[in-house]
Amino acid sequence: MNVLLLGSGGREHALAWKLAQSPLLTKLWAAPGNPGIEDHASLVDIKPADHRACIDFCLKHSIDLIVIGPEAPLVDGLADNLRTMGFKVFGPDREAARLEGSKGFTKDLCAEAGIPTAAYARFTDAEAAKYACPEFGLPVVIKADGLAAGKGVIIAETSGEAEAAIDAMFGGEFGKAGSEIVIEECMAGEEASFFALVDGETALPFGTAQDHKRAFDGDAGPNTGGMGAYSPASILDAAMQARVMAEIVEPTARTLAARGTPFSGVLYAGLMLTAEGPKLIEYNVRFGDPECQVLMMRLEDDLLALMHTTAEGGLAELDPPRFSDDVALTVVIAANGYPGTPEKGGAIAGIDQAEASGAKVFHAGTARDGAVLVASGGRVLNVTATGKDIAAARKAAYAAVARIDFPTGFHRTDIGWREIERSKALQKA
Repeated sequence: MNVLLLGSGGREHALAWKLAQSPLLTKLWAAPGNPGIEDHASLVDIKPADHRACIDFCLKHSIDLIVIGPEAPLVDGLADNLRTMGFKVFGPDREAARLEGSKGFTKDLCAEAGIPTAAYARFTDAEAAKYACPEFGLPVVIKADGLAAGKGVIIAETSGEAEAAIDAMFGGEFGKAGSEIVIEECMAGEEASFFALVDGETALPFGTAQDHKRAFDGDAGPNTGGMGAYSPASILDAAMQARVMAEIVEPTARTLAARGTPFSGVLYAGLMLTAEGPKLIEYNVRFGDPECQVLMMRLEDDLLALMHTTAEGGLAELDPPRFSDDVALTVVIAANGYPGTPEKGGAIAGIDQAEASGAKVFHAGTARDGAVLVASGGRVLNVTATGKDIAAARKAAYAAVARIDFPTGFHRTDIGWREIERSKALQKA
C-alpha cells in the first residue's frame, strides 16, 4: 500500500516508525514530516491545512491510505474532503471530530448518552460565567471550548483565579478557542489515558497510558502538551478497561452513529478514576502525544493493517490488538521557555549514542540547520525505552536522556513516579 502520513511531531515520528515495519507497505510519504521521520518516509512539502494540495498529491501518487496525525486538520474537515474523493482515511470526519474540537459538544453528548463525566455548564459571556462559577465550588475547572494545543484548561484554586481565567479566555489568550468556555466541577482521583480503535460501528481497546502534564518535577508548574508518559497504566486493569469500554467508549460510538455522524479512527479518552468509577475528562480524536510513542513501542500487531481495517469498517472481524507485556516510558526533552515561548535554534547532538542502548528517540520539534540538528519547537525530543517493569523502563529511558547533548533544553526527572510508587507498595505488601 502507498500511505501518506500527515503531521510533523513526535506522534507522527512514532507512527512513521511503526508503519515502516509493515510488510503491507509499498511506499510511505510524510507531509511535512521532520528530520526523524525522514529515516522512515519520503518527506513532502505540504501543509495538512492545504486540503487541495493533499488531494492532488494523493491522486498523483495513488495513495491507498491517508493517516491524519494531528487534531487541527480533522476538526477542519480534511478527512471529509479526502473521503469525498474516494480515499481511505484513518481519522474522523469533521462532525465526529467535534469530540475534540468543542468541549461543550462532548459534554452535551455525555449528557445525552448517560456517559459519566463532571458536572458542567457552557458560557459565551464572561459575566454570566463569573456569576455561575461559585456553584461549582473550589477548585474549579475552566476550559476553552475549542482547540488550544493542550493548554486551554485552567484549574482555579481561588475565586480570583477563576475570574482571571474567564477574563483571559474571553479576552483572546487562546484565540478563537476561548470564544466559548466550559466550567466544570473539579473531579477527584487519578488521571489515565485509554485508547480505542473505532470504525463507526465497532470499537476495540487499543492500550492504556498515563501522561505527565505539568512542566516540572513533582507535577509543578504550568500545564503542557505532555512532558512524558508510560504504558501500560496498571491502574486501568482489565476490569476497569471493560467498564471504560461499556460505559464511555461504546455509548459514544453508538450515539454518533445514531446521529448519522459515525466516528472512524482512534478515540482517546482522558479519564479520571474516581471513587464512583471512571469518568470522562475529555476526548481527543487522534493518538495522544507523547502517549502514542509508548503505545507504538509496545504494539506487536501490524499498525498499517489495523489502520486500513479501521478505515474500511472491518474491525468486527478482528481480535483486540496485541501489546507486549513490557513497560514503555518516554521522557520529553523540551526547549527552555516551554510551554511559554520556547528557545528555538539550540543545537542537539548525541541521538545516535542515546539509541545505541536500545532506546528510541522520536523527533518532535526539530529541524536541520545545514548539517546541525536544532530545536524548532517547544517539545523537541521524546526519548523512549522499554523494560520488564516500570523501574527498568525508566532506568533505560533516563540513561538514554543522559547521552543527549542539548544545552538549551530541559526535562522532568520523575516520569512514571505514580507507577513506581504503586510498584513499591505492591512489593511491600
